[in-house]
Amino acid sequence: MNLALRDIRHNLGRFVLTCIGLGLLLGVVLAMVGIYRGLVSEALSLAIAPGADLWVVEEGSQGPFADPSRLPGTAREAIARMAGVERAGSLTYRAGEMVRDVGSIRVFVVGYEPGRIGEPHPIIAGRSISRSRHELVANVTSGLEIGERVGLGRTRFTVVGLTHNKVAFGGDPAVFITLRDSQELQFESRPASARRQAAQGIPAPNSDIVNTVLANVFPGASAAQVVADIRRWKHFGAMVQAEQEALLTHAVVEKVRKQIGLFTTLLVIVSTVIIALIVHTLTLDKLREIATLKLIGAPDRVIVGLIVQQSLAMGITGFAFGASLLVLVKDHFPRRVLMMPEDAMMLAAVVVVVCLLASILGVRLALKVDPATALGG
Repeated sequence: MNLALRDIRHNLGRFVLTCIGLGLLLGVVLAMVGIYRGLVSEALSLAIAPGADLWVVEEGSQGPFADPSRLPGTAREAIARMAGVERAGSLTYRAGEMVRDVGSIRVFVVGYEPGRIGEPHPIIAGRSISRSRHELVANVTSGLEIGERVGLGRTRFTVVGLTHNKVAFGGDPAVFITLRDSQELQFESRPASARRQAAQGIPAPNSDIVNTVLANVFPGASAAQVVADIRRWKHFGAMVQAEQEALLTHAVVEKVRKQIGLFTTLLVIVSTVIIALIVHTLTLDKLREIATLKLIGAPDRVIVGLIVQQSLAMGITGFAFGASLLVLVKDHFPRRVLMMPEDAMMLAAVVVVVCLLASILGVRLALKVDPATALGG
């Protein structure tokens, strides 16, 4: 006969309510880990999506995401002619406000050269940009629909395609337009400014500017060697893909990682204290039953097993409830919550350890019970 199971059945309502409360707390712990994973995934999504081997930016800059970076439009041809480079493409990045008929939304605008590295894929609805001007592809989280016309700057664009998992590190959905449209939007002066500059005799600024050049190297070629050659001969800043990802992770999510890690640690400590208090309370409620077990000669391992098994049952049931609840609601969070199997397994192992530690208080109390207590009034 399993005493822990019999005791749970006897107090089933209290056990279920306790597991629900504990499950909500453990669900928050798992959600914090998922939010951090989602932040990292979002921060790296635009850096990983093009599949580049190396990034070329302005000399002395760590751009294009962590620092401003401006390169002449001719930089792409200069990089494409480098030994070992298979193909190259120019891109621009900027945050902006997109005007819709029903309001406006914050977006992250990516300008790219159709047919070159950096174009959005996969297209899950509609098509890629086929005209050189005034078409865009948007991430599905923007809420835009195929055929909808929206305003960026002074220009109206038509939504021709939708992609997914393309968001900026701040969570804003990405929209993709042609490089020429993006340069006009980002670098050309507005009419009033252009007229003032012309009246003052100031030459019109060059709008053939890009923020970065992405490149792939030939199979067997060394991306690190190409980066070294670009720095030496072209006097541009350059980094391999792994360096760009490390830079983004450190610059964008390092403080968030520490903050979420601190909150997660505090929640685990709170969970340990709560489980310990619950186990202690449950042990107090059955001191006479434990004294009776001692009186009839039950060994200490039976009493210890009763308390430890109840603690583990509470923790595992609560974890299962919290994880299941998070799976059901994670898609409704304003930011992406990325649940990884290894994170769930690690937290489950932590819950087991926490339950074992929390049961120590109840075990100590139970082992001190005097068998004569069972004969009291």
